[in-house]
Amino acid sequence: MTAEMLTTMRELDSRSNQGVRVRLLWCAGNGRVFVTVNDHRNGEAFSVEVPDGERALEVFNHPYAYAR
Repeated sequence: MTAEMLTTMRELDSRSNQGVRVRLLWCAGNGRVFVTVNDHRNGEAFSVEVPDGERALEVFNHPYAYAR
């Protein structure tokens, strides 16, 4: 994600469970949708762009399945 994208991000949904925070973000500038995961237990974090043809809520509900 670029700095410009981060300034136009809107949070659509989020959840937190056992130190893991998952956020569903929409970039108003270009219409792209991302899911970010922050695991505060071990400091790991990653983001996944929702692939074309995929449902954003599916990626939000199962982000580890879409992680590369």
